Amino acid sequence: MFEGFNAEHVDVGDVTLRVRYGGTGAPVVLLHGHPRTHTTWHEVAPRLAQRHFVVTPDLRGYGGSTLPPDEPDHAQSSKRAMAGDVVRLMAHLGHDRFAVIGHDRGALVAFRTAMDHPEAVSQLVVMDGLPIVEQLGRTDATFALAYWHWWFLAQTDKPAERVICADPDAWYRIGDPAALGAGNHADLSAAIHNPAVVHGMCEDYRAGLSVDRDHEEADRAAGRQVACPTLLLESAHDDLDIHGDPAAIWAPWLARPLSHRVIDSGHHQAEEAPSSVAEALLSFLSLGE
Repeated sequence: MFEGFNAEHVDVGDVTLRVRYGGTGAPVVLLHGHPRTHTTWHEVAPRLAQRHFVVTPDLRGYGGSTLPPDEPDHAQSSKRAMAGDVVRLMAHLGHDRFAVIGHDRGALVAFRTAMDHPEAVSQLVVMDGLPIVEQLGRTDATFALAYWHWWFLAQTDKPAERVICADPDAWYRIGDPAALGAGNHADLSAAIHNPAVVHGMCEDYRAGLSVDRDHEEADRAAGRQVACPTLLLESAHDDLDIHGDPAAIWAPWLARPLSHRVIDSGHHQAEEAPSSVAEALLSFLSLGE
C-alpha cells in the first residue's frame, strides 16, 4: 500500500499530522472523509502520483493525527482550523500553491481551504459534499432521517462517544478487508477502536453544526466565493441530490462555472471506483497544467 510514498508525522503547530506523500509534478492534496483515514486513497494516490506530487494526510482528530484540547465552541475541530493545517503542511513540504481534493467531511475542509486561502489553492475538487449551510437550510424530515448521524454525533447532552466506543465494529460496520483492501481496512479498524479518534470525529460534527456554520453564513453574507476552477464528483448511488441538483446548489458559491461528473459508485468513491476517480481527477487537474 502506497509503494514509493514517504510516511511521516509533521508538526504543523496546533497538531501533528500523519501524512504520506509521493510522486512528482504539480502538487495535489487528498483529504478523506468520516470515518476514514488517508488510506482510503490507497488505490487513487499511486495513479495520481504518476503525474503529480500527491500528499495524503489524516485530518486533525482522525487516524494518526492529533487534536488540541476541546474549546467551548468546538473551534479546535473547525474546517477553518483543518484548512490551516493543510496550508502549513504543504508549506512544510515546499509548496505554497496546490490543488485540493476532498471527500465527504474532507470536501468541507477542501472548500474551506479554497475560501480562506485563495492564493494557495489552484484547483478544488469536492466529492459527495455540499456547503453545510445549504444542507441545514434545507433540513426536512427526509434529510433528518437520512442524515440522522449528523445530529447524533454532534449533540453534547448525551455524548455519542460512549455508545460508539462500547462496540465500534457494530456501530461503523466497515465491511471486510477484501472490499476495502487489507491495509486500508486495518488502518480504519485501528482508528475506530481508538477512543481519542472517536472523540475527534464527534468534535468534527459538533463544529459542523456550530462554528463551521457560522463561518459559511459569514461568507454568504459577504458574497465570498471560491475563485479557482472547481470540480464536483457525485456518486451515482448515493444521495447527494437529496436537496435537489447539487451542481445548482454549489453554483452561487463559485466565481467560475462548475465542472460536474458522476462516478458509478456508492459513497466511498475512491474505494469503490478508483480507476474512474483517478481518471476524472487527472483529466480535471490537467486543465491547470
